[in-house]
Amino acid sequence: MFKRILIANRGEIALRIIRACHALEIEAVAVYSEADADSPHLAQADRTVCIGGAKSAESYLNMQAILQAAEQTECKAIHPGYGFLSENALFAELVSQQKFAWIGPPPRAIRLMGDKATARRTMKAAGIPVVPGSEGVIADPAQALALAREMGFPVLLKATAGGGGKGMRVVRDEASFRERFEQASLEAGKAFGNPGLYLERFVEGGRHIEFQFMADSFGDVVHLGERECSVQRNHQKLIEESPSTVITPELRAEMGAKVCAGMRAIGYVGAGTMEFLRDPDGRLYFMEVNTRLQVEHPVTELVTGYDLVQEQIRIAANHELSIQQDAVRLSGHALECRVNAEDPYQGFRPSPGEVTAFDPPGEVPVAGVRVRVDSHVKAGYRIPVYYDSMICKLIVHGPDRATAIRGMLAALDRFKVEGIKTTIPVHREILVHPDFASGRYDTTLIARMLG
Repeated sequence: MFKRILIANRGEIALRIIRACHALEIEAVAVYSEADADSPHLAQADRTVCIGGAKSAESYLNMQAILQAAEQTECKAIHPGYGFLSENALFAELVSQQKFAWIGPPPRAIRLMGDKATARRTMKAAGIPVVPGSEGVIADPAQALALAREMGFPVLLKATAGGGGKGMRVVRDEASFRERFEQASLEAGKAFGNPGLYLERFVEGGRHIEFQFMADSFGDVVHLGERECSVQRNHQKLIEESPSTVITPELRAEMGAKVCAGMRAIGYVGAGTMEFLRDPDGRLYFMEVNTRLQVEHPVTELVTGYDLVQEQIRIAANHELSIQQDAVRLSGHALECRVNAEDPYQGFRPSPGEVTAFDPPGEVPVAGVRVRVDSHVKAGYRIPVYYDSMICKLIVHGPDRATAIRGMLAALDRFKVEGIKTTIPVHREILVHPDFASGRYDTTLIARMLG
């Protein structure tokens, strides 16, 4: 096992990894930007290193600064968390070249799955159904329009190097096609350095389902069931749950086996998530593979009992998987609310500033409900303007979905945050909405609620 690990990230996920390291009796080195010098999570690390200025490009995306920090502190491995450099194949290669262990999948797997068009072809060859669309990157708007006419509107333009909803446009008619193509391509080029787009049929009323999997370097791959992530605004998730209300045990076993086979075929190692779109007829179509730990991994941890971050570290240390497929059971129901520093009634406008009060819930008066809070925030902390707006993940587990929802509502009622706007009010609205409460919702829920 490693003696010391460098965490190439910040905030909530950095603290999560620190705790996993300490549980394994591993020292944790936290890097930070000048804007994060007072971040509360740094106090939990064994060592800290400033790696640059406030902007991400000057710090958390500065590969050489991170590698230098790892060398100076004599770390044996680097954990990228999620976001920033977590899905950067070049960084993964540089980490390995510098003789550090990379706590993530091999660079080849990152490249294969990072290019969405290539990922579609690869998974289609592995027998996983994909949304009908272009076979690869579309050369120009004329070619794309011809294919869109053939498929029928509406269609979805997606950045081949994309994620987080950037470089993505729904096109409902020919009149707006060229304009939307140019918008998506320009946005993709700015966000990812690659303007390439591919085309898919747009599934109206779809649901976002993802399967968590883990793989070791000995060829063993297991899945840990699915998460439902259909509560989204602008393709950004707000609430996740496990299990999904629309996945039967038979379908879970069938698709889970396909996920494992697909990942085994490309030599995947580490944690990952395969995302699917479920159409109104119940068919699941491959969307993409996230070659990293997901923000919403805690709901899987609570329904399975496995610590995914510790498992990541063991795998990177060349241990065999400690999880056996026939032992995986989904017990009860878990929900996660992403609490963001945003004003949900002003277009989810960011709300940085000083948090004057931060009092998360502990126990709630709902029998059988357990509450987990993943956050680095404390009262007096000033949220920087430079980074993602998520400040906390509030997760609950109950014996069934209805009880978990009651527990989450009780937890939200007891969550005190002052000094900034947060998404807590809209979380309450979602949880009591008839469509969500009944489990009959889709990715249009937020748009229908807020207009």
